Amino acid sequence: MFASVLLAILAVAACAVFLLRQNVVASFGDYAAGIELDRLDELSTTLTRRYRTGNGWGFIPATDRQDWIATELARLQRLRDDGVPSATPVMPVAPAAPVPPAPPAPPAPPLPPLPGPRVAHVPIVPDLPDPGPLPLARRVTLLDANGAWLAGRRPGPDAATVRRALEVNGRTVGYLAVVRDARPGDALAYAFLQQLTDSLWQIVALAVGLSALAAVLLARHFRSPIRQLAAGSRALSEGHFDLRLPAQRSDELGDLARHFNALAARLAGAEQARRQWVADTSHELRTPLAVLRAQLEALQDGVRSATPDTLDAMLRQVLALNKLIDELYALARADVGALECKPVALDLWTLACAEARGFEERFKQAGLALDFGPGPVAAQVMADPDRMRQVLANLFENSLRYTAAGGRIHLHAQADGRGIRLHLDDSAPGVPDGALAHLGDRFYRVDASRSRAHGGAGLGLALCRRLVEAQGGTLAFAHAPTGGLRATITLARAGDPA
Repeated sequence: MFASVLLAILAVAACAVFLLRQNVVASFGDYAAGIELDRLDELSTTLTRRYRTGNGWGFIPATDRQDWIATELARLQRLRDDGVPSATPVMPVAPAAPVPPAPPAPPAPPLPPLPGPRVAHVPIVPDLPDPGPLPLARRVTLLDANGAWLAGRRPGPDAATVRRALEVNGRTVGYLAVVRDARPGDALAYAFLQQLTDSLWQIVALAVGLSALAAVLLARHFRSPIRQLAAGSRALSEGHFDLRLPAQRSDELGDLARHFNALAARLAGAEQARRQWVADTSHELRTPLAVLRAQLEALQDGVRSATPDTLDAMLRQVLALNKLIDELYALARADVGALECKPVALDLWTLACAEARGFEERFKQAGLALDFGPGPVAAQVMADPDRMRQVLANLFENSLRYTAAGGRIHLHAQADGRGIRLHLDDSAPGVPDGALAHLGDRFYRVDASRSRAHGGAGLGLALCRRLVEAQGGTLAFAHAPTGGLRATITLARAGDPA
């Protein structure tokens, strides 16, 4: 991580130095070209005077125009050396009022010599091994008002030039352009650029050093929680679900640690549920097996004879075992999403009433009254009819077992914005408040001994909930207005999203 950050910093720093140096060199070239144009003021004055006198650029010879600027600069230099003024002052447009004579002006300081061209009468500086920058006289171009070439260096397509307008009577008549040199033309400029480059590299070295220090600290800042996450992941893979990571950080790594802790807690809960499932299953299987074994041993020892009553008792234990195994198998398939459901359009209210009438005789024998409340006119839902009959049978069986004699079973339904809601209410005894949330849990019994006496293993309601959820519905439990338990099945209407 540190190496990646450092390489990225070095790459960015190198690009920044290169671009900054290129920008400085380009700006310095424009600045130097502007200074060179200032040195050509005498040439500009001469050109505008001759343009005004000849009323155009006709004074430029038709031949040898490329060397004409160099020749003109040489001529102006000779005139300056001879003390002859090269230009006459421009007369003012309007006559000025007479003014008192001014004291004589001090003599003007000598002007710097103009750059000399490479012609016969100008001394030529011997060439160095490095040709160096092109002389100014060879980089000057004269253009007309439209930008067309008149004399001097012919402008190339890629040549970077700096222009200055030539004006006569306030009107632009041409341009004097200087091609910017790619290299500095004097030792002072070269030294300036060299010093600037050295300073830039020093700044880059300092920035890289500070960035490397910051990268080291940043890598240490992130490396510790990452290592903790890696160690925690290994611990989880080994089954240590009680591990928790420190989650005091407020950044993304802190969020990741909190999610890790939530995952560990979830896995710990799943492991606890699995162990409880195995323990409860073993316990539920042990009871009927123990009874069946005792009866078989009694027959084997001759303590009891194989009477019809004995065989019926043994058959009941076998049937209880078979029912328990079937429920466990159905729950296991529901947990892995392998529970087969074939939903079709059916009327939930009609199906519930038909299933309730099948229990009507058993309700009468138990001293319970069955009554039907109002139901919706159309209660079409998408559900598997066999699975829904299994759910309703389990709910009616639960009410039949645990409702006190003299009570009643009330079945009613309603349609609302959430779909079709089917309610099954029974009378006392009720269920404690703390037990309502656990009625759909496996092997949960409000009264374990009472439930086992009635033949229940605590799987019926859990299986009902899984079957309803597998069809996109919900099964909820609450206190019934009649004093007992209310079971509510909610399913979406046929054609509505689940």
